[in-house]
Amino acid sequence: MKRLRPGLTALRVLVVFAAVLVAAAMTSPLLADPPSRLSELTVHEWGTFTSVAGEDGSAIEWDALGCQDDLPGFVNAGMYRGFKWRLRGTVRMETPVLYFYSPREVEAHVTVAFPQGLVTEWYPQAEYQVYQARRNNGPLRRLEANLNGLDTSLRTVTGAIEWRSIKIQPNTAPVLPLEKRPSRYYAARDVEAAPLAVGDQHEKFLFYRGVGRFPIPLSVRLSPDGQILVENRGHDAVPIVILFENRGGRLGYRHAGLVEGSTQLERPSLDGTFAQLRYDLENALVDQGLFLKEAQAMVETWRDSWFEEGARLIYIMPSRSVDEILPLRVEPLPSRTARVFVGRIELVTPETMAAVKDALAAGDSSTLDRYRRFLEPILQRLGAGDTEKASFAGCR
Repeated sequence: MKRLRPGLTALRVLVVFAAVLVAAAMTSPLLADPPSRLSELTVHEWGTFTSVAGEDGSAIEWDALGCQDDLPGFVNAGMYRGFKWRLRGTVRMETPVLYFYSPREVEAHVTVAFPQGLVTEWYPQAEYQVYQARRNNGPLRRLEANLNGLDTSLRTVTGAIEWRSIKIQPNTAPVLPLEKRPSRYYAARDVEAAPLAVGDQHEKFLFYRGVGRFPIPLSVRLSPDGQILVENRGHDAVPIVILFENRGGRLGYRHAGLVEGSTQLERPSLDGTFAQLRYDLENALVDQGLFLKEAQAMVETWRDSWFEEGARLIYIMPSRSVDEILPLRVEPLPSRTARVFVGRIELVTPETMAAVKDALAAGDSSTLDRYRRFLEPILQRLGAGDTEKASFAGCR
């Protein structure tokens, strides 16, 4: 394998490659020269991309980071929640976790780039960097630690994170950090992956989150007659698409299956069961390459969010799109890698708008809290008041 030029770190190479990938619409996540031989390492990753559909079906800009933190205090949260201004993207990248499987102890090195996005939280400790172009597709420069001059629209930004000297330690049982406050974070540990250590920090996975502004493969909108119109605007078929709705605790869902072009779905009848939906989703995740316990951990992590009040499209991101959005490098080169990301597109339906409008008129804070995360785009559709102020209200 060729050596990097002095001062050209693996992270810098990945960032430059990511920028080239976006500009040139390349599809391979490989960069520089790969390791000369495969290792016995297996790497699996799952994560989610959350967006909100506008009236034309496209993902709209919203306060994707928000300010309600559901993570343990030991997770690195950067400085973004303390900003005087908000990070406004079109996609919230939530809880990617990287699992490692190996028959023996091995030291690994992982780098992830995020073109048109920022990594905002991570664990264990890592080297975190932000690069920015002076204009779209211009040369990248690294920002100082205080992020002075950051393009908060994220259009010219590439975030990156690097874990060095990760010690993969199979057949060990280190004490993992745990806080009394409940968090969805812990469910991801219920797998058979090898524990790992970075310095003196131990975990069952590498964890990161972020906010981005990039095209998602699907658009979804409501037709005048109440049908759900789904269009694949990407270059690959979307393998699984599910329309889900929950109204007052009654839920229903409808499978669209594989979507290559356009499809039209009727709203589901609200007589479904969570048990059957969970079974279907877990099987779909396994079909895409996850182990069963990983699929179960993913659904358990997000069940209170994916299946909350409202309507949404749940889909599995094409694997090539994942590699374009989040170029990944693992050394030594794994013998097998599976990356399975679930997309969630929130739908602002007439029922949702009516519920929020009535709650506003009645001062019903409990109903508003159910929609708090997406209240800003809902109010935009209603044309009601100061939507930015409403976004900040969720911080209290």
